[in-house]
Parts: sequence; structure tokens; C-alpha cells
Amino acid sequence: MEVAKNTVVTLRYTVRDSDGELIDDGKEPLVYLHGGYDGIFPKIEESLQGKSVGDTLRLKLQPEEAFGEYDEELVFIEDISLFPENIEVGMAFERVGEDGEDDILYRITDIAEGKVVVDGNHPLAGMALVFELEVADVRPATPEEIAHGHPHGAGGHAH
Repeated sequence: MEVAKNTVVTLRYTVRDSDGELIDDGKEPLVYLHGGYDGIFPKIEESLQGKSVGDTLRLKLQPEEAFGEYDEELVFIEDISLFPENIEVGMAFERVGEDGEDDILYRITDIAEGKVVVDGNHPLAGMALVFELEVADVRPATPEEIAHGHPHGAGGHAH
């Protein structure tokens, strides 16, 4: 079976930065619903169209094709008194958007001299990424998966 709209695709993959450093070893396969459901980056989805089990791809995505450019306006320095006492670098918290704005996940990237640096950029923002992909499985999506816009069951979303 070929990768096409309304198929559930299972990928084995690795992700590296442009210097070849491993970012994600793909220990768990990636399972997504193919056909414009936003389960995977559009450039990868387009490149997988028509592929079959066993086919492999190597794709380099520029930042705007992956996690976006790094946005300095999403970095804030706040007084430590605004945070709970037990905060640590690496902790994350979500700011709920107002009136249709997206929610933003902020990470604490530094704590020093009574100040906390919080960053709303994805950790991989601003990076070109190299994806090595192998199509491990392709199957027709169920009507329920199509209605929900994502795969269910093994590797997908379970209820």
C-alpha cells in the first residue's frame, strides 16, 4: 500500500542538526494520519506521498519548515519573586493565550541574581534539521481516525 490521503503511516526515523549531531534517535516510531491533518511537517508529508513500506528518505528542513525561526521577542527576564520557590532551569509552564491567541509553552533557561530567563521558543527553533526516514507501515485509516484527525491504537492516540 502506498502513502496517500487517509492512510496511517508509521515511520522509523532519526533527526540530526546540520552538524550531524543526533537530536532524536527515534526510539519510538512516529505514527501519523497522512493527508493534511498537521500530524507531521508539511515538507515531510509531501515527500512521503506515494512511498511504500521499506522506502527511505533523507530530508533537510530549514527552520521555517520545522520549528520556526528563533524569536527574541519570546524571551523574557522576570523577577524571581514571580515564581514558586522550587523552580529550576529546564522547567516549563504554559501561558494561556487571550482571544484566539495560541497558548505558549515557556521554558526556564537561566536563573541568576534574582532574575529568571524564560523562553517561549521551541528548543529546536532556528535550527535546520536533517530527518532520515523509513516507511515502516502504511494502512488505511479508520473512519473514526479520519473524523478525529489522528491515528488511534498502537503508536497513535488511544481513548
